[in-house]
Amino acid sequence: MSPRGAGPVVPPADDVDRIVEAWRRERPDLDVAPLQVFSRVSRLARRLDLDRAQAFAQHQLEGWEFDVLSALRRAGDPYELSPGQLIRQTLVTSGTMTNRVDRLERRGLVGRSPDPTDRRGVIVRLTPEGQQAVDAAMSDLLDRERTLLAELSGQNHEELAAMLRRLLSPFEV
Repeated sequence: MSPRGAGPVVPPADDVDRIVEAWRRERPDLDVAPLQVFSRVSRLARRLDLDRAQAFAQHQLEGWEFDVLSALRRAGDPYELSPGQLIRQTLVTSGTMTNRVDRLERRGLVGRSPDPTDRRGVIVRLTPEGQQAVDAAMSDLLDRERTLLAELSGQNHEELAAMLRRLLSPFEV
C-alpha cells in the first residue's frame, strides 16, 4: 500500500510497457497481453544469465563447470555420481559429459575412480578444490539473486515461485 492508503504502489512504466503499447497501437487486432509477462521473463533471464556468468567468473568457473560441480555437491557426502547420473542432471550428451569431466579432472576439481558395482563404469567425485570452488560460486550467486529479488517481499517470492512452477510444470520431464 502507498503511505497514505491510496492503493498499491505501482512501479513506473518500463520498456516492456512501451513495447506492448506500441504493438497495441500498430496491431489492435492482436491480444498482446502475453508480452506483459514473457517479455519481462525474457529480460530477467538475460539479466540472470549475466549475473550468473559474473558470479562464476569470479571463481574461474564457466557455467557448465558450475552445473557439473553443483550436481556433485548436491549429491551429498561423498559427493560422487556416475557419468549417467551427471548426464541426467545436466541434460547433455554422453560425449559432452566425458569431455567436461576430462576438463574438470585436468583442473583438479573432480576425480575419477572405478565403480565398485560395475567393472566397466566409473564414479566422478568432487575434490576438495572443486567443493571449495562450487561453494564459493554458489554463495556469490545467491547474493546476486537476492539482489534481483530485493523489490519483492518474502510472500511475493513464494507467490512468484508458485506461479512460475505452475507455468513450467507441463514442460518438466
